[in-house]
Amino acid sequence: MAKTPKLLIELIPELAAELEQLLLEQGESALARQVSTLPVTERCRCGDDFCGTFYVLPKPKGAYGPGHRNVSLEPKQGMLILDVVEERIAKVEVLYRDAVRQRLIVEFP
Repeated sequence: MAKTPKLLIELIPELAAELEQLLLEQGESALARQVSTLPVTERCRCGDDFCGTFYVLPKPKGAYGPGHRNVSLEPKQGMLILDVVEERIAKVEVLYRDAVRQRLIVEFP
């Protein structure tokens, strides 16, 4: 039986707050409203020691396809890039944020 995914706001609350604020600053209020309900369903398993990327929607087989766009944010530390599909956050690419990466490894060994 699959476990219910934790919400980002429960798993990494400081990242959730930062994402929401950065999205608001960038005029992406509709995406900002999604942050409090984002489930973390899986982490990226690329093996790069700087990658803390995680999925909100199931990982696609191949490219996301039509209706996909990236939203690049400007955090004080590292990189944050959202994959948005049909105006829903699908994946959060988090790079060079070791605390996020370590938390995801604990949750998704």
